[in-house]
Amino acid sequence: MQAIILAGGKGSRLRPLTFSLPKPLVPLGERPILEILILQLKAAGCTRITLAVNHMAELIMAFCGDGSKFGLSIEYSKETEPLGTAAPLRLIKNLEDNFLVLNGDVLTNLSFSRFFDQHLKSGNEMTVCTYQKSIPIDLGVLDLDEAGKFRKYIEKPTYHFRVSTGIYALSKEVLKFIPPTGKYDLPDLVTAIDSNKRKLGLFFDPAMTWLDIGRPDDYEQAVQTFEKSPGEFLRT
Repeated sequence: MQAIILAGGKGSRLRPLTFSLPKPLVPLGERPILEILILQLKAAGCTRITLAVNHMAELIMAFCGDGSKFGLSIEYSKETEPLGTAAPLRLIKNLEDNFLVLNGDVLTNLSFSRFFDQHLKSGNEMTVCTYQKSIPIDLGVLDLDEAGKFRKYIEKPTYHFRVSTGIYALSKEVLKFIPPTGKYDLPDLVTAIDSNKRKLGLFFDPAMTWLDIGRPDDYEQAVQTFEKSPGEFLRT
C-alpha cells in the first residue's frame, strides 16, 4: 500500500499555532499529527509514503527524513506554487495502480487497510471515506416556506451531514481527469469522475472517530480526544 499525504498547506485558520510550525507538525500530546498518521499507515501495511510539501517544507523534511526512523520509506514531492489537493498528484512519479491520498491534518482511528481493501474489491476508480458529522446550532431556527412565511420554530437543533474526511483511495486511471497545469482540488476530481460516469464509491464506518484539525477549537478537541485515549489511535 502506497500513501500520499498532503502536507503543503499554510494552516491559516489555525494561527497563531502555525506561525512557526507547519500544520502537520502541530502536536497532539507528545506527537505531531503527521507522525501519528505515519505510524497508523505503517501499522496498516504501508511501506511507502510520499509527502506533498510546500509551506515550511524544510521543517517537515527535517522531522521525517527518509522514513527510516518510522520503519518505512518516505519520499517528497515539493511544489513551487500552491496546487490545491489533487494537482500535486501529477508531480509524483512511480505511483502504484491504486494508492491512498489523505490530508496531513486529520485525527482518525480509521482502519486504513480495511478501507483500502474495500476500494480494491469494489473496483472503484475512486473511493471517498465519509463521516457522519453532527452540527449543533445554539440558536432558535425559524423554518420558513418558499414565500418566506413561518412554518415552525426549532429550538437549538442539531443537523447531521455526511462529509468527506479528506481520505481517498484512487486508481491511477483517474489522473487523466487532472488538468496538466494549474490548481486543482480533490472535490473537483470527485465531480469529474462522477460526471464522466466512472466508478465512484463511498466508504462509511459508523464506529469511526474522525476530527479535522482546521481551527483552534477543532485542535483543542483533537488534543483532548487523543490524550484521553491514545491507544485508540496508536495501537502498540
